[in-house]
Amino acid sequence: MDLSSQSKVSGFVIPVEGLKSPEERLQPFAWFQKMRKESPVSFDAKRNSWDLFRYDDILAVLKDPAAFSSVRPQQGPVLLGSILGMDPPKHHQMRNIVSKAFTPRSIAELEPRITEIMGELIAQTEGKTEIDLLQSISIPLPVIVIAELLGVPAADRQLFKDWSDRIAESVEDDSEAAIQKFLADKEKVRRELDDYFMKVTLERRKQPEDDLITKLVQAEVDGEKLTDEEIMEFCILLLGAGNETTTNLITNAVRIFMEEPSLQEKLRQQPELMKGAIEEVLRYYSPILAMNRYATKDVEIGGKQVKKGDLVVTWIGSANRDEEKFPDADRFIVDRTPNAHLAFGQGIHFCLGAPLARLEALIALPLILAHFHDMRLPEGTKLEAIPSTFVYGVKELPVQFTPAAYH
Repeated sequence: MDLSSQSKVSGFVIPVEGLKSPEERLQPFAWFQKMRKESPVSFDAKRNSWDLFRYDDILAVLKDPAAFSSVRPQQGPVLLGSILGMDPPKHHQMRNIVSKAFTPRSIAELEPRITEIMGELIAQTEGKTEIDLLQSISIPLPVIVIAELLGVPAADRQLFKDWSDRIAESVEDDSEAAIQKFLADKEKVRRELDDYFMKVTLERRKQPEDDLITKLVQAEVDGEKLTDEEIMEFCILLLGAGNETTTNLITNAVRIFMEEPSLQEKLRQQPELMKGAIEEVLRYYSPILAMNRYATKDVEIGGKQVKKGDLVVTWIGSANRDEEKFPDADRFIVDRTPNAHLAFGQGIHFCLGAPLARLEALIALPLILAHFHDMRLPEGTKLEAIPSTFVYGVKELPVQFTPAAYH
């Protein structure tokens, strides 16, 4: 393999030895458990990266941006840049701009609109006894919400979904051809996104509207306006992070509801348990499997010497199943307390959209349970994981159900 190509994709953590087969990607937890026991801090020479599997090591890295930077040293296609790839003090300044759109009050004000969107999506399933949850609900809900927040026309929503899917994709294998195809596609997506958001940015400069892109256009950091490039980075970040996490949170929740059918009636009868159930979904089937950091100096982790500039991959999906942190970690416990999962990260890069993702799930899941009874996978269904080691979910989730009216 061409080393220059390898260096460009090493940050994408692909391909990973323990997650190569479809079965491993769908159920990575046995591999995580093996690595926590046998090699909790391990170096993968092929990917040129350190892999961390234990909760305490991962938490320490995420909470120490001085030693473990988010700034990517290599060059290559950066699709989720912006504040994800910054360190303080610039990170604080930029995050403050966007955080105004994600205050508790701003998020709470979205509740009626999210409920309305869910009503429309459920109405479209009338007369059916089987749906693909992703196409019917999990994908359109967050796409519509984030598109409306940004100020994107309804006609462009499918474009948004296609882009966010391609952002999350990973290299198919470690062949030179696969890596070159991956790099070319990422660069193509980046050009398409830049062109799109540049056009919208120019329109908002001329004619401001009540949306997030206008807020970004008007914002200032230390008396200076954001550059067009910074605005586009923000938009791309919100597109990727705003869609995939919520889509997979809702999908993974319904997946566990079908794997453990007694949960469905329990949550209908005790709706107050839903908040805790969502936190347990975030832990048990974490929508984000891994986050990258880069060592800013020589440092020791778990008795291993990490060199300055090394890539460190924190396996969030493994941290959230760590037996040392979570008793009975491989069981879904609907009212687990405490539940200090790391699904949204930790420290200065804690997911800005976490309150929105939680709210969307808190509105969507009770409505799903109210309208779709006896949810189950159709016989013979074989779930297939998303082709990514960054996010965790399935490509489709067929759901057979009894409509509430007939229950």
